[in-house]
Amino acid sequence: MYFTFAGLTGLGVPHATTTRHCPGVASFAAPIDPRAPRPPFGPETAPALRPAGLDLSRVGYARQVHGAEAAPAPPGGGFAGSVDIVTTTEPAVPLAIFTADCLAIVLLDLETPVLGAAHVGWRGTVRGAARAAVRALERSGARAGRLRAAIAPSVGPCCYEVDEPVMREFARAYPGRWDAWTRPAPRADRVMLDLWAANEALLVEAGVDPARVENPRLCTACHPELWFSYRRGDRGRLVTLAALPAVGRR
Repeated sequence: MYFTFAGLTGLGVPHATTTRHCPGVASFAAPIDPRAPRPPFGPETAPALRPAGLDLSRVGYARQVHGAEAAPAPPGGGFAGSVDIVTTTEPAVPLAIFTADCLAIVLLDLETPVLGAAHVGWRGTVRGAARAAVRALERSGARAGRLRAAIAPSVGPCCYEVDEPVMREFARAYPGRWDAWTRPAPRADRVMLDLWAANEALLVEAGVDPARVENPRLCTACHPELWFSYRRGDRGRLVTLAALPAVGRR
């Protein structure tokens, strides 16, 4: 029904990444209207995720726009705006990121405490969303070297074939180094892009200790029995949620 990270579980962090078998997943694909936002969960999703320690009545979420802007969730949860990075310093307020191949990256510093969740696809990678997420947490008192990061199941380099326009954007953003995140594709005019390696490198450059980056390297496109994948033609979405532990639980 949902996936969890060993590292975050060991820290007592309530979190989950849903599979396609989680109740209410069909609702996740509904677009968020910024004029009248509401979290796109079905009524059956809250009880399904309650065992993970997540209270969806307080969830913070955004209308994701493939950028690198950050905003705090309102007190008690709610709509953070049209951004791709949401932060909170409130315990027990889950942050939600919706994906169907893009990366959901959870970042937290339990000493501050502060939590961030980022939606990062190829456009977000080009625009530096991973680094922007680290900086957003630092503005709330975090230290990059103390951060823990977790990268949710997402499309892997085994399945992510990109064409010349995407290659051109990476070359412009990361000249002389972007090709370290690629390997040849079956078609001569394309490459297989490793968004995992790219964002791991960018997190480390932003000051995150590589030993504190947890990435199970689970490819959504390789496992249609578990995950939705846009590249496989699915219209559903996964949701990755995490919350700071309630006071007294850390």
